[in-house]
Amino acid sequence: MEYRSLGRTGVQVSVACLGTMTFGWEPDDWGSPEDVALRVAAKALDLGINFWDTADVYGRGTSETIVGKALRGKRDRIVLATKCHGTMADDDPNASGNSRRHIIEACEASLRRLGTDWIDLYQIHRPQPSIPIDETLRALDDLIRQGKVRYAGASTYGAWQLCEAHYVAKTLGINGFVCEQPPYNLLDRRIERELLPFCRTYDYGVIPWSPLAGGQLSGKYLDDKPADSRYGKSDPMGRITSETTTVVKGLKAIADGAGLTLTQLSLAWIAGQPGITSPIIGARSEAQLEESTSACQIKLEDRVREQIDAVIAPGTNVANYYTAPFGPNARPNA
Repeated sequence: MEYRSLGRTGVQVSVACLGTMTFGWEPDDWGSPEDVALRVAAKALDLGINFWDTADVYGRGTSETIVGKALRGKRDRIVLATKCHGTMADDDPNASGNSRRHIIEACEASLRRLGTDWIDLYQIHRPQPSIPIDETLRALDDLIRQGKVRYAGASTYGAWQLCEAHYVAKTLGINGFVCEQPPYNLLDRRIERELLPFCRTYDYGVIPWSPLAGGQLSGKYLDDKPADSRYGKSDPMGRITSETTTVVKGLKAIADGAGLTLTQLSLAWIAGQPGITSPIIGARSEAQLEESTSACQIKLEDRVREQIDAVIAPGTNVANYYTAPFGPNARPNA
């Protein structure tokens, strides 16, 4: 397993980060959802994946609870990341967001579900322009000083928001973000315009989510599917289009020419991009996890990367993943 520094922290994390968003609720053919999740987690340990990512909003605590079970007796081996921001109770207006109140309450709840005394990386799941960034950062700093959190991170922030947080933390003399978790894949490369240059300049870790674009970059949606297909039901933002299909077909031709599967090409590409720490990979089986982990360690030739750029140019997109409340009038995403 290849390990990399998590930004400027020096903490060593595996090049593949285990994503646990579907732990406990995604049905499959290999057993109950929880049993399969625990087997996938055990396989991750066997493969040397020491970086695990979850969030309180995944199944409203279900994922964290299962991750906690998987960590019993193994906690010291894992760099554990979770997040807060999403709505945890429909009848409580304070059960979401980036306020001091919610961050502290959410952290305490996550610690209980995870069965641990500390969280290695506590991330703010989305920006919230209506909450001053100093309130959010001061709450995170307090959790770090209390020993409940080791490091703080952000997810799907705009470059200007990450820059603001960086300099507010420096001005206040408190702990700030050390990494960013953005959407990044071969259908949406927009973070290459400003966000990635910022992260590389200031040595932030970058942990991309959805590196396979919800499965599109595995190639399994190339054939026409009925409207009620599994992905169709979970694609409210309309990310499967004729334009994305054209790009995926072009990428598959490149993968075939390089002797790789489309999944291998897509994960090798993102893991090898300058400034990337660890793509987050999910898996519905141990075999799928092993394939994805191996793919993250494949080194692509320069000519293959040039061919990819010809199909989907740097900084461009054909699907809409990099969307969040990037300003006071911005519309929030899912």
